[in-house]
Amino acid sequence: MEKPCRYDLSAIKRSLELAETLASVSLMTSPAARRRLQARSVELGLRPGQPYEPPRELLLYLVRMGSFTSTVKIDNEDSQDKDLQFDNHMSYQQLLEYCRTHNNQWPNSQLIERTFSSIPYDQDSVEGNPVRVLQWNVLSQALGQNNDRFDSCPLEALEWKHRRCHMLEEILKHNPDIICLQEVDHFDFLSRALATQSYSGLFVPKPDSPCVYINDNNGPDGCAIFYKNDKFDLLEKHDKVLQVWTVHSNQVSLLLVLKDKSTQKELCVSTTHLKARKGALLSTLRNEQGKDLLQFISSHAADRPTIVCGDFNAEPTEPVYSTMCSCSYLPLDSAYKLSGSEPLYTSWKIRGGEGEVMHTIDYMFYTKHKLTVSNILDMPKEIDIGENRVPSMTYPSDHFSLISDFYFNNNTTNFCE
Repeated sequence: MEKPCRYDLSAIKRSLELAETLASVSLMTSPAARRRLQARSVELGLRPGQPYEPPRELLLYLVRMGSFTSTVKIDNEDSQDKDLQFDNHMSYQQLLEYCRTHNNQWPNSQLIERTFSSIPYDQDSVEGNPVRVLQWNVLSQALGQNNDRFDSCPLEALEWKHRRCHMLEEILKHNPDIICLQEVDHFDFLSRALATQSYSGLFVPKPDSPCVYINDNNGPDGCAIFYKNDKFDLLEKHDKVLQVWTVHSNQVSLLLVLKDKSTQKELCVSTTHLKARKGALLSTLRNEQGKDLLQFISSHAADRPTIVCGDFNAEPTEPVYSTMCSCSYLPLDSAYKLSGSEPLYTSWKIRGGEGEVMHTIDYMFYTKHKLTVSNILDMPKEIDIGENRVPSMTYPSDHFSLISDFYFNNNTTNFCE
């Protein structure tokens, strides 16, 4: 087994406190705050206007902060769903019924009901049929059951044999064309189950997933993208470990270039899951990841319509949100913002030691000059979520899925022409 990482924690703590202070001041805009930052920067030997960059040792510690570096890795393969054997000719209902018959932990329960909202658009400016995209942090099984302390959630609701049924139902009930997922640590199950509904998928794990430090894990978690193989051809696949000030982090991005078989239109789709945890320094770190993400996507998107989905672990007030929506070389907008503003929440949970947390951290960004949004899936109502929030017996994750319908604008380049 791999030996745990060792750090000089006292030095790390001092460095972290300084970096947090500088990051907090740098996010302020008042003249006094800027003077404080400039004075402190001079003390640290930085040139005027030079941004503060945390020491490399601190960065290496921060980018692995989600992993349990005080313990050893427990390497397991993705093998916990071998009890299920799927028939490629299953209908959607047959697939769900088959999974339910193998769910001996809890009787059938109904998922939270949700509705769509229509977004006004100019029908003369679009062409073809819409592409429905689903974005969802599905909640890693190893983390959700053993680490995240969902104290208000019934233990039965966190059992994998119960969750996997609801997970499939939430993904398939709205018939998405493309599926972007994070915290996937049961890719084998999803891949084989979704294959019965004509989906193909690809997966990229985190380089140092926190899951592999937990007993009875099912391998590392990571990001996945599935697409309907009867609608799209896969042209390219790329993945990247995101960098923070040239240091590799523990977060990844997966990118696919797809071609619509009927229209020959090409589409770039990417998904990611940025660094979690609160604080000004972590907010700054996420912003650096966002910058690297944009460069990665633009290097492969060319002039194609592009959709970027993910759990960004950042409220709309954080710098990375503005970074994603103000990129000069990859002009993006947020699909859900078109309803007037971002949702009040995309995640609503109760955690031991943290209490009730309701925040908006999941997004669907798209190239607004090449795509048009016509529908979005609304967040569920509080009364339907329930007082114990999620995950629950009626919803399998602590994040709600996002769904948008995208049309190609009729000025979109056809790469095959």
